[in-house]
Amino acid sequence: MMLYKMTLYGLWLSTLHRASSSRIPAAFVSRTLNSLNICINTHRRVPPTTRHLSATNTNLDESDVTAATEPRKRSKTEKSSLQSGREKRRKFIGLAKAVDRGQWDNTYSPGGANGISFEAKSGLPNRDKMFCVLGIESSCDDTGAAIIRSDGTILGESLASQHAIHEEWGGVVPGLAKTAHEENIDKVINEALQKANMEIGDVDAIGVTVGPGLEICLRVGCHKARDLAIEYNKPFVGVHHLEAHILMSRIPAERYDSKDDTPTEDKLFDVSARAIEFPFLALLVSGGHCQILKCLGIGKYHIIGGTLDDSLGEAFDKTARLLGLPVGGGGGPAVEALAKEGDPKSVKLPIPLQKRKDCDFSYAGLKTAVRLAAEKICVERGVDNVDELPHEDKANIAASFQHVAFRHVEIRLGRAMEQVEKEDGIKQLAVVGGVAANKELRKRLDALCSERNEPWDMLVPPPRLCTDQGAMSAWAAVERLMVGSSDVPEGHDVFARYPFSFSSNKNEEK
Repeated sequence: MMLYKMTLYGLWLSTLHRASSSRIPAAFVSRTLNSLNICINTHRRVPPTTRHLSATNTNLDESDVTAATEPRKRSKTEKSSLQSGREKRRKFIGLAKAVDRGQWDNTYSPGGANGISFEAKSGLPNRDKMFCVLGIESSCDDTGAAIIRSDGTILGESLASQHAIHEEWGGVVPGLAKTAHEENIDKVINEALQKANMEIGDVDAIGVTVGPGLEICLRVGCHKARDLAIEYNKPFVGVHHLEAHILMSRIPAERYDSKDDTPTEDKLFDVSARAIEFPFLALLVSGGHCQILKCLGIGKYHIIGGTLDDSLGEAFDKTARLLGLPVGGGGGPAVEALAKEGDPKSVKLPIPLQKRKDCDFSYAGLKTAVRLAAEKICVERGVDNVDELPHEDKANIAASFQHVAFRHVEIRLGRAMEQVEKEDGIKQLAVVGGVAANKELRKRLDALCSERNEPWDMLVPPPRLCTDQGAMSAWAAVERLMVGSSDVPEGHDVFARYPFSFSSNKNEEK
C-alpha cells in the first residue's frame, strides 16, 4: 500500500511540474489534483486521464476528469486477456529477462531463421572501396551522431549530453529526454558532418538505433534517419543497440592513439581487419542490461546468462542515489570514484545467487542488502538518514557494494568461460557497455582472463566508446552492410524491447 501511495504522490508531483506550462488550464490542473487526492485517501484506481496528464498528454477537456474518476467494470474479454497475461508472465519467473522464448512479437534477426540469409533491402554502398556511414543514437538520454569510415576510423562525432537536465530528478525522465533529443538532433548531425569535412550527401549510408530503448526517444533519431535516407537515397540500417555495443569491441586498437584515443583519420587501414573474430564471448554490462553472450556472427547471439531483475548499471545508479551522490552523469562513475576512498571489505554484503550454478545475474537482493547495511550504520552512528553519515562510512559502503557486485560478475562469467572453452574452444572475451568503462572492473576481469590455465584474450573498447554515442550506431551499420544487410527506411519502427531471436539459452534447451 505504501508503494501504491508513493506512486500516486509521484503522479501528483509530476502534474504540478507540468502545470507550470501555460498550455494547461489552471482549473483543469486543480480538478486533476483533487482527483488524485481522492484516489490516495480512498484507494480508488488512478483515473486514466490523470495518468495521461502526468506522462505526455496535456490537451484534455475538463469534462474528461469527472468521467474518468468513475470506476469501470472490465468486460469478460478484458478479464480473460489480463488472466492470460498473468499466466504468460508466470512462466518466466526465475528466468533471465530480455531472452526470446517465443513471447515477443518483434525480435532482431537480420540474417533470417538460419542467421546467414541477409538481404540488402535498401541497397548497399560500393564495398570494393572505403565508404562512410552516418550513425545516429537516441535510445536514452544522450543524442549522438558520428561519421565512421568502413575501416573503423571515426572521422567526426558529436554528443549532446542531458546530464544537467536529469540531475535534479535522480534519473532519466523520458519526456524531458525526448524534448532534448528533438532540440539537439540536427545540431549533433551537423557538427559530426562538419568535423568530418563532409555534407550529408557525401555519406554512403545511414544507420540509427531502433531498439531496445525508450520508445519516444528512439523515434526522434529513427525518424530523422529515415527522412535523410529517403531524401538522399541512401542505404538505411536499423541498428540493434546491444549488438552495437558488442561490435564496438571489433574495431582494431590501432585506429586510435594509445595515449588519448584520438582518431587517426590521415591513415588508411585494412577494411576487413577486426580486433576480435567470431566466435567470442561477450560480457555486456550497462545501465539497462547485464548479459553474457556467445557471439557467433552478425545478428547471431546465444545468451548464456542474463539478469533476473536489475542490471549492474541500475544497481550502481540506485546505490549512488542511496548515498546521495550526483547521478546526472550516471551513478556508476560517482560510486566508482567514492569507492576508491573506502575499504571494500568493511561492510558485509551477500554475493547473489550463490546456490544457483548457472550464469544468470541478480542485483535486486544486493541493492536491498546495501540499503539495510546503510540503515544499520545510521543507527550505530546515531544519525537519522544516510545523508548524515560521515564521508568515510559512505566510501566504505560504496567500496563494499562495488566489490561484491564485481565478485558476482567474476563468478558467473568464470562459469560461462569454462562452458564455452570446453564446448566451442573459445578463448576470447569482449567486455562492453557503459559499466565496462569502470577501471576496477577492467582490472579484475583482466586478471580473471590472465590467470586461467590457458590465458584468454580480453578486449575492451576505449572508455568513451563504452557508453552510448553515435559511433556505435555507425560501426554496427558498417558491419551489417559488409555482410550485405540493409533495411527499408519507409515506415521502419522502433522497439522498446528488442531481443535477439537467435538468443536461445543452451542451458534451458537441455
